Amino acid sequence: MSQTLIEKIAQKYAVGLSPDYEVHAGDYLSIKPAYVMTHDNTGAVIPKFKSIGAKKLSNPQQVVVTLDHNVQDTSEKNLEKYRAIEEFAKQMGADFYPAGRGIGHQIMCEEGYAWPGTMAVASDSHSNMYGGLGCLGTPIVRTDAAAIWATGRTWWQVPPIAKVELTGKLKPGVTGKDVIIALCGFFNHDEVLNHAIEFFGDGIRNIPIDDRLTIANMTTEWGALAGVFPIDEITLNWLCNRHEFISKHGLENVSSDADGNVRMDAFGKKHPRINEKRIAQLEQEILTADEDAFYAKTLSVDLGTIQPFVSGPNTVKVVTSVQELKSKAIKINKAYLVSCVNSRVDDIAEAAAIVKGKKVANRVKFYIAAASSEVQAESEKRGDWQALIEAGAIPLPPGCGPCIGLGTGLLEDDEVGISATNRNFKGRMGSSKAQAYLASPAVVAASAISGQIDYIQNYEGNPVSTRIVTNQKKDSKTSKVRIINNFPEKFEGQIIFCYQDNLNTDGIYPSKYTYIDDFTPQQQAQVVMENYDPEFVKIAKEGDILVGGFNFGTGSSREQAATALKYKGIRCVIAGSLNETYKRNALNNGFLIIECPQLVNDLKKKYGTEKLTVATGSQATIDFVNSIIHFANQKYVIDPVGEAAQELIVDGGLEEWVRKNL
Repeated sequence: MSQTLIEKIAQKYAVGLSPDYEVHAGDYLSIKPAYVMTHDNTGAVIPKFKSIGAKKLSNPQQVVVTLDHNVQDTSEKNLEKYRAIEEFAKQMGADFYPAGRGIGHQIMCEEGYAWPGTMAVASDSHSNMYGGLGCLGTPIVRTDAAAIWATGRTWWQVPPIAKVELTGKLKPGVTGKDVIIALCGFFNHDEVLNHAIEFFGDGIRNIPIDDRLTIANMTTEWGALAGVFPIDEITLNWLCNRHEFISKHGLENVSSDADGNVRMDAFGKKHPRINEKRIAQLEQEILTADEDAFYAKTLSVDLGTIQPFVSGPNTVKVVTSVQELKSKAIKINKAYLVSCVNSRVDDIAEAAAIVKGKKVANRVKFYIAAASSEVQAESEKRGDWQALIEAGAIPLPPGCGPCIGLGTGLLEDDEVGISATNRNFKGRMGSSKAQAYLASPAVVAASAISGQIDYIQNYEGNPVSTRIVTNQKKDSKTSKVRIINNFPEKFEGQIIFCYQDNLNTDGIYPSKYTYIDDFTPQQQAQVVMENYDPEFVKIAKEGDILVGGFNFGTGSSREQAATALKYKGIRCVIAGSLNETYKRNALNNGFLIIECPQLVNDLKKKYGTEKLTVATGSQATIDFVNSIIHFANQKYVIDPVGEAAQELIVDGGLEEWVRKNL
């Protein structure tokens, strides 16, 4: 069979596969990513790492620690936390970047950790950004980070992969931010939820790396787990320019080891990652998708039909042209050019060109923060940073801040803000009674000057040209799955059916119990599904198989929504689709989950929505060797439950797996 780019990268970083095994979407893999990045949440990963008995990092050069989220907090408590993280990182020999150096995702790109054709992960949802450089960047949870620290590995299920074709050419003044805002707004029915995305099309050749990083970054808000651009001439040119910049400015930004020595590698006294030899090797080994590779969906958009757009308020699923909003005269109180999605050199230059010689409107506060100290220094050298300050912008340190509701400049009750950030969920940037819009740096700057949502250019209001096709995979012979010791070849149980789609973690495990630290497994079992159906605990019996709807386990990341069902004695959850965080929490706690949309649809037809919980009285058999569910004289094909997933079930979860593999 043929492979997509993402499948090929996953194949490179999978461990323990037989020589002839070919990776495809749906496969559970044990992976050893090139790098793992943690930021302020390193403070939460350290005790997990220590609690599993780990004493040292499996591979110190695999670990990157950046302090970036709460950099405006200079309280002794936060400074002590930062000191403890720095001490741990240096003691362990990890690459460390202090507060003020910049946002972790930007550092990962600037310093060559996000290398084309490789896999890098981070305990942060915007690790998708690395895909702008052709690197498979995807988020992990904190337990995964601790596992990688300790063993170099964690697990990953290759998601369904969608192809997004970008055709045509952007009009002058239209940016990558407008592209991703359009994609989020015009494909706003979860078309790519929990998919990985590969970008294709003749339009890509006109999209520079900074715009690719922006688009890839916000595939997170679009619902995807990764957004990867092809490795092409633009990628190589960016690396060459980056190498030239580093050579000219020295190695002051390169991480040092525990002894303070700059890290070098086999390429000699050069940057350990971005250097001539490594770029030359990349040119000879560029990974590309096979022409006949299978994609679950194909989405297309004509770049020439995109104009400056605005998301919101308070959602990325609503998109409106600036042209239309200008006519509504929506007054703003605050404007923001901050965050990892849009605070690079070109973004700051675009904003500076608009404000030069002008002043920010009297009642507007315009906050700016560079994505990194290097970006700020370069923008100062070009005069762009000063132009923004002279116009009245308020500078913040390089790092996160108002984008995640931290530090100076948060939205207050009844205020309206427009921001070049990636997330405008209700309450995300301050008060839940405020309204937050997203736009490009140019639109944000123009709005700050005007005092209302505005832009300097006018565009024709032609409709955006989009298309979507769902592809049907041809039936292929499924290979038998090797079953490890102590994992069953098959098991059976009565199906308990809970029809609801988008059943959230609060419905599965109520929030009022989440922070009761001494709540026992028996108590968890007694309250499971309480907010969904109080009768569930009486209906469900030990050994039953729970079948839920689509997007099962959406909402918060509380792991008890998985463990409570496990403690109740539910053998596994089968759903039409699973929220990705829920999936990770389930397997990380040794609880089996399976996706089988056809079974869910058939049960919905049979049982409807009259009862929240139905004890069907019928047994299902799950055949793990042949990847088939047998129920009601029907066969339902499922993705193989591979050895990586089996190990987690047998060992009782990721932490126990780590202890076993230390």
